[in-house]
Amino acid sequence: MLDFDRHIATPTLEIAYADSGPAEGPVVFLMHGWPDAARGWSAVAARLNAAGYRTVVPELRGAGGTRFLKADAVRDGSAVALMQDAIDLADALKIESFDFVGHDWGARAAYTLAALYPERVRRIAALSVGYQPAGAFDVPDFAQSRRWWYQWFMSLDAGPDAVAADPKGFARIQWDTWAPSGWYDEAEFAATARAFENPDWVPITLNSYRRRWCKGEASDPALASLYEKLAAVEKLGTRTLTIHGSADSCTDPSTSDGQAGYFTGGYRRMVLDGVGHFPQREASDAVADALVAFLSEN
Repeated sequence: MLDFDRHIATPTLEIAYADSGPAEGPVVFLMHGWPDAARGWSAVAARLNAAGYRTVVPELRGAGGTRFLKADAVRDGSAVALMQDAIDLADALKIESFDFVGHDWGARAAYTLAALYPERVRRIAALSVGYQPAGAFDVPDFAQSRRWWYQWFMSLDAGPDAVAADPKGFARIQWDTWAPSGWYDEAEFAATARAFENPDWVPITLNSYRRRWCKGEASDPALASLYEKLAAVEKLGTRTLTIHGSADSCTDPSTSDGQAGYFTGGYRRMVLDGVGHFPQREASDAVADALVAFLSEN
């Protein structure tokens, strides 16, 4: 199991992270999604470490032991903010270039990283989320809108208070419905849910989703130029692997299909049969095999 006892300060955060594998090995960042915790990468990280890769696995802003340095900092939960956290962490660790693997929120951060800092990232792999050119969110068709009920719920006037009243219960509903039944046990959910006790988990969660659909949600002014730059990026030149589960009942696998034209640096998509929204947990060996093969490509 990964150990998150390391902490390092960036301009915005004190980030808790795990750093494992050979110190001189190629660096792979692993970024988790929502509602999950960095411990979800443990099995995949172990396989990458055994294959000679050094893995850096941060706990996201709002999760686990990661904390904002200033009480009045904007709790910006956007993919741009998460991506900048990864860059800031790499800078603090003096890592110039790296590969980046992200799940869910981490996948959106991966695409954003390739859009805004292509000189820093060698390859990206994105799990369970397709690419959104220019970082734009459009209301999806009725079938996908139904899957995104939790986003509409948070966008209600009374939604934030309901989520704040029972954040673990809110997360638990997603675990129960986003993948085929029986994929996790009670002990693992309880261990993961401790990351949701972070005092910023609810504010970051709400900002991440409400900003997609509601006007007036807060953004970190320090990121304004990056938001502007992202809005002009449609195609990515970074080699990319997308992994989606065929039984994902959060983001339908069709949402990541037919996107090869957006990638000019090489692109491959894999669909894992019978796997839901958490491939790195549900099918860790298959994901690790795919990543080792992808990361070793010339």
